[in-house]
Amino acid sequence: MRRVLILGGGFGGVATAHALRRRLPPEDEIVVVERRPYFMLGLRKTWALIGRGTLEEGRRPLQALERFGIRVLPGTITAIDPANRAVEVNGRRWEGDAMVVALGAELAPEAIPGFREHALNVYDPQEIPRAMEAVRAFRGGQVMIGIFGAPYKCPPAPYEMAFLLQDFFEARGVRARISVFTPQPMSLPVLGAAGCSVLEGRLAERGIDFLPNHKATAVEAGAVIFGDRRRPFDLLLGVPPHRCPEVVVRSGLTDGGAWVRVHPRTLETRFAGVYAIGDITEILLPNGMPLPKAGVFAEAEGEVVAERIAAVFAGREPEASFSGEGFCYLELGRGEAMLVRGRFLVEPAPEIELTEPSPNYLEEKKRFEAERLRTWFGDAAA
Repeated sequence: MRRVLILGGGFGGVATAHALRRRLPPEDEIVVVERRPYFMLGLRKTWALIGRGTLEEGRRPLQALERFGIRVLPGTITAIDPANRAVEVNGRRWEGDAMVVALGAELAPEAIPGFREHALNVYDPQEIPRAMEAVRAFRGGQVMIGIFGAPYKCPPAPYEMAFLLQDFFEARGVRARISVFTPQPMSLPVLGAAGCSVLEGRLAERGIDFLPNHKATAVEAGAVIFGDRRRPFDLLLGVPPHRCPEVVVRSGLTDGGAWVRVHPRTLETRFAGVYAIGDITEILLPNGMPLPKAGVFAEAEGEVVAERIAAVFAGREPEASFSGEGFCYLELGRGEAMLVRGRFLVEPAPEIELTEPSPNYLEEKKRFEAERLRTWFGDAAA
């Protein structure tokens, strides 16, 4: 019997577990280690914020994976020993024949003075109920959606939030001026100048202010500080800086960098039999930009890793390779969305397409969530 340890029960971890279960014999053990008792797609947070369903509707208990032959180990990871493919969970050491690190990016609101006190963290599910109350109680004025660091998970999400909040306030007759700021030089740099021009044009059409090259240094009551400049707000919805989990940094997997560097095609780390996928990794594209941190990439990477592990266990030469192809849906409000799809690892630069808006893409986005919840968790209730 062999054992694969999957550290993290998010998008990449769950996708990898299912991909391995389809490929490995029943006697091989697949163990998912996760401190949270539930799984939820990130897109659910924005929907809940504007009242399009609840967080609970998008949650599934991780224990439901057990019925698929996947062991779930609840607990906190206190140490990782990649050289020996081992992990310490709640003080107990577990060893595996292969390890997949999929712990995701952590939020670091404390990195910005005043963020916790004066901003609503819309990337933290625990903060969404408070943000919902603030949005519903808002009676008009300046709304700021702030990106406080890069890279961050689901890059289109803050812009989607701006469009959807504009719909929300318009429907209620609330006079709100919405602004989105980012430290980056354009909205979604991976799209290139032409793609960003389209998105930023859509923001302008809806009367949403876009503020590039705005690196926030602190937040005070009623104002965001940008070095020697300040901008007032009545409501601040913030995306805090992201970082690699400290337990991963201590393990040596980042090798002195900010994120885990992996082979872009095989997802291998510098430790034999240890892979890393999803938001915890840094994969540089041919043009030097990082691969966006998005669940669809974590899922595709998980399939590649599962195939490679299964090949090694079977005594075959692993051939599976990450293509770098991916997509995401970008909601524009008013019942429409655009599809962003591309081949991100092609030379000399990514080939990315931004489609025209359509209600069909919004329906596809809803199915994207529903299909994964059904496939990965069956009929388990939230």
